[in-house]
Amino acid sequence: MVNNENRGNPKTDLVYRRKKNAEDMRYQVISFGLMIGLTVVAFLTVASDAGVWFTVPFILLLAVIQVAFQLYYFMHMSQRGHEAPSLFLYSGVLVAFVTVLGFMTMIWW
Repeated sequence: MVNNENRGNPKTDLVYRRKKNAEDMRYQVISFGLMIGLTVVAFLTVASDAGVWFTVPFILLLAVIQVAFQLYYFMHMSQRGHEAPSLFLYSGVLVAFVTVLGFMTMIWW
């Protein structure tokens, strides 16, 4: 339930914005730390000489995870009002995936 008495009150709005900004910053710092950790894991995987058949798919998986972190936390795609950009972004990803899959199918078969 929304308290209409405080709506438009600059002090209340400022407190809410500071709390929301602090929460967003915390998510961004955690996400940044996780992305640095994933990068270190990728470097360690390559340095360990685990073999091409493990290393390449594992690094691609880590890259997909990092792209998701960047989209949702640094580009604010998880917030309201970003439905249209999300639609275009996911449509582009779908077209790229189908294109790559089509070219791989034509080359391999």
